[in-house]
Amino acid sequence: MSRQIVLDTETTGLTVADGHRIIEIGCLEIVNRRPTGRHLHVYVNPGREIDEGAVVVHGITLDKLQDKPKFADICDELLAFVADAEVIIHNAPFDVAFLDQELSLIGRGRFAECCASITDSLALAREMHPGKRNSLDMLCDRYGVSNAHRQLHGALLDAELLAEVYLAMTRGQDTLTISLSASDTADDGSDGEAWPPAGLIVVRATEDEIRDHAAMLAAIGREARKPPLWATLAERAEAPTAG
Repeated sequence: MSRQIVLDTETTGLTVADGHRIIEIGCLEIVNRRPTGRHLHVYVNPGREIDEGAVVVHGITLDKLQDKPKFADICDELLAFVADAEVIIHNAPFDVAFLDQELSLIGRGRFAECCASITDSLALAREMHPGKRNSLDMLCDRYGVSNAHRQLHGALLDAELLAEVYLAMTRGQDTLTISLSASDTADDGSDGEAWPPAGLIVVRATEDEIRDHAAMLAAIGREARKPPLWATLAERAEAPTAG
C-alpha cells in the first residue's frame, strides 16, 4: 500500500529566523493514488502577532486564534497522521523549516524523522516545466484544476488543490514491470507461456479513459511543442511493415 499525505501550513510571517510561527495546518491522505477522504485540519494559537502582509494572504487574525490550541497540544495528532507516509509539500523547505522550529520548541525531533519521506512538489514541477512559473495557482491552470473558489490561502484548501495537481503531474509514472527469467522464454525467442500469465488481472481502458488519455497526450504535445514519445511509438506500431 502506497500512503501519501499532502500537507500545507499558514504562518504568522515569512521566516522562522524572525520568530514567526505556524497558525494553520491542513493535511489529507492519499492511498494508492486515491484520496481517501481522511484529513487533518487544525488552527494553532501562535502566541505572537501576525504580520499584516500575512493576514492579506490568508485572512487569519490573532483574534480568531485566541481560543485555539498551542502547537504542543496538536503535535501528537499531527505526527500520528503523517507517520510512515510520504509527505508531499509545495515548496517543502518553507513548511518544513516552520515544522522543525515548532517541534524544536517542545523538545521533539525533526519533522523528516517523523514520516517516511518528504517530496517537494515545487521542485518536481520545476524539473517538469523548466523556465515556467510553477506556483500552485499556475499549476492549477496548467493541469485544469479549478481554483475559482480560492479567494484566500488556506491550509486545507491548498492541500486539496495540491493533491489534485500532484496526481495530474505524476499521472503515468506508475509502471508494471514484468521480468522474464531464462525459463520464461523459449529457445526460439518466443514467449514460453501464453499472455497474460495465469493470475495476472488485465484491466482494459474504457472509451472515456482512452479519450482522456488522448487529450492528455495532446496537451503534453502543445506544452512541449513536439509529439510526446508515447504517441510517436504508437504511430510506429500502427504503421504497415514492408514485405
